[in-house]
Amino acid sequence: MTDHLRQAVRRNMPGVLADLNDLVRIPSVSADPGAAPELARSAEMTAGLFEAAGAQRTEIVDHAGTGRPAVLAHFPPPADRPTVLLYAHHDVQPAGDPSAWTSPPFEPRVAGGRLYGRGTADDKAGIAAHLAAIRAHGGRPPVGVTVLVEGEEEIGSPTLGELLDRERDALAADAVVLADSENFAVGVPAFTTTLRGLAACVVEVRALEQEVHSGTYGGAAPDALTALCRLLATLHDDRGDVAVRGLTTARRPEVEYPEERFRAEAAVLDGVPLLGTGGVADRIWARPAATVLAIDAPAVAGASNALAPTARAKVSLRLAPGDDAYRARAALARHLRDHAPWGVKVDITEADLAQPHVVEPHGPVFDAARRAYRAAYGRDVVDIGGGGAIPLVAEFAAAYPEAAILVTSPGGDPACRAHSTDESLHLADFEHACLAEALLLNELSMLPP
Repeated sequence: MTDHLRQAVRRNMPGVLADLNDLVRIPSVSADPGAAPELARSAEMTAGLFEAAGAQRTEIVDHAGTGRPAVLAHFPPPADRPTVLLYAHHDVQPAGDPSAWTSPPFEPRVAGGRLYGRGTADDKAGIAAHLAAIRAHGGRPPVGVTVLVEGEEEIGSPTLGELLDRERDALAADAVVLADSENFAVGVPAFTTTLRGLAACVVEVRALEQEVHSGTYGGAAPDALTALCRLLATLHDDRGDVAVRGLTTARRPEVEYPEERFRAEAAVLDGVPLLGTGGVADRIWARPAATVLAIDAPAVAGASNALAPTARAKVSLRLAPGDDAYRARAALARHLRDHAPWGVKVDITEADLAQPHVVEPHGPVFDAARRAYRAAYGRDVVDIGGGGAIPLVAEFAAAYPEAAILVTSPGGDPACRAHSTDESLHLADFEHACLAEALLLNELSMLPP
């Protein structure tokens, strides 16, 4: 069966890649309210592809009226066979400045064995991998398959919980495959088993009633921007470890992440040391991180010689698996209030929130998955952590506590530059991922009911 499916995936690969290219050409940016027609077009194309692949029923749902529709496709199970839910998302990050890309972000381009374009790896490759797996089985997979392709993952999946509640029975499954992560390296398949959470806030510092002359009053009157800089500097100690009290750390990862490899992948400048203590995997998967995402302050161009009365910043925490996002956000707010310098006034506005999650990678479904991915890649799967938050994983775990949840890569690797310029997909690993998923469906069909 492995050779048969390998040949089927290889035979279907040109058509799968053509469909992926067509999806990438649609600028389905969920963060842009003006892109609603493109998201609708992306959803329609996705639904059409699964319908053509043999789905008994497809539907496009936008139950909250957001203009970011999701696609559902149903392949009923043969008698006494399990059902698998395959997840991906068709929305993408904004492209930013197109001139910063080597080629237009929404015009796919192949170079050096990679497919370049916004959404190639994150996560239209997930849609294409699901299609490839179903097509490899001739449109009649050996298990029940329900496909959910979301349209708002890149803005935090704000209505996914409502969708899961409303479609609970229709989406119920014995296993959930979330194809929205990365492999550990090219050719090294990975299951993401821990995910950091997210807690953010906007802090505003007020020092003066109004802007005043820096020459006349500077030296005695405090300015808000300098106070804000001093406050933000308290988020880390001198070694770069997070200094916010009350945050937790998780168990040390078993995988070693070489520092030189990390420096290259993170594009750290020569001579600039890494932050924090401990191993790299520890720092990015098992410990909290604090980042100043943005500052509202006068621009350098056109700045006047004046003391700023107010200044504000958005601060984000990445939380260790096992922490609680609500408690962590309260700890961050408390830290910012307690460390305000010079008696300046501090206002806190709560912002983004996502719970961390831990997947227990054990049981018959994970055993079947490891066999499938080993056969497809020619090597064992590595269990890794995820430094970024994927809120939907906790949403699925809460909705379907009995289902095994696999967080997989549709071919993305650490060099794919998801969310950055020149995003790309490693084409050989994409084909491996397609084969692995086709083999997984077959492996799951052999499990006892």
